Amino acid sequence: MKIIYEPKGKALEYAPLAANIYKGCSHGCTYCYAPNVLYCHRATFHEDVTVREGAIEQLKKDVAKLKGDNRRVLMSFTTDPYQHADVDLGITREAIQIIKDGGLNVEILTKGGLRAVRDLDLLSEGDCLAVTLTLLNYVDLTVWEPASAPAWERIESLKIAKEKFGITTWASMEPVIFPEQTLELIKMSAPFVDLFKVGKLNYHPRAKEIDWYKFGHDAVDLLDKLGKEYYLKMDLRGCMEIEKGKQDDKRTAD
Repeated sequence: MKIIYEPKGKALEYAPLAANIYKGCSHGCTYCYAPNVLYCHRATFHEDVTVREGAIEQLKKDVAKLKGDNRRVLMSFTTDPYQHADVDLGITREAIQIIKDGGLNVEILTKGGLRAVRDLDLLSEGDCLAVTLTLLNYVDLTVWEPASAPAWERIESLKIAKEKFGITTWASMEPVIFPEQTLELIKMSAPFVDLFKVGKLNYHPRAKEIDWYKFGHDAVDLLDKLGKEYYLKMDLRGCMEIEKGKQDDKRTAD
């Protein structure tokens, strides 16, 4: 069993290395892909959160093998390092310390809001705090991400990371559930974000209701106006290219 591994496929758009210390995630996001990927019952995944067996000892071994590797280790893809369980267990801080002591860099990706702030003192140049920003409306949040931190907390953690600790930051604008809220979140977080990664909603009926061509161009126009660095994920770019092709064909036919 490895704790640090090399992601494959679409996950490479986020990080070249990753580590999942916890098994399960209590945030309860209704769109979460992890239960399917891990062949786990959804209720069990969200309600029975545990530290992966032997995770810390294996992490030490993995770090030792990667000595001198300058790629960041992302925490995490199939769980959240700052879900509620970490308040009591505190394994994330221990894991970060092991990675840093081994001379590697760490990249945090979380919806845990201010829970992430307590470990920012461990991060330094080469490390990064990333936050997933999805929903501004609190009522919508309780439906789609019932146990995650509200948007204001997530943005505040980015502000603290940037202004108090001088840490590199980025924001994951994915999944996009209500485009207008995503655009507003970009505006609100822009002063504290170095890079935006913009995606879409996948594997959910609502995805068919959204004009991805329009959203993609609206996001690009806004990010250009704000002077921010950004990356459009392949799924979103693909939808935009398909729609552009349809429009080009229609013009040709006319």
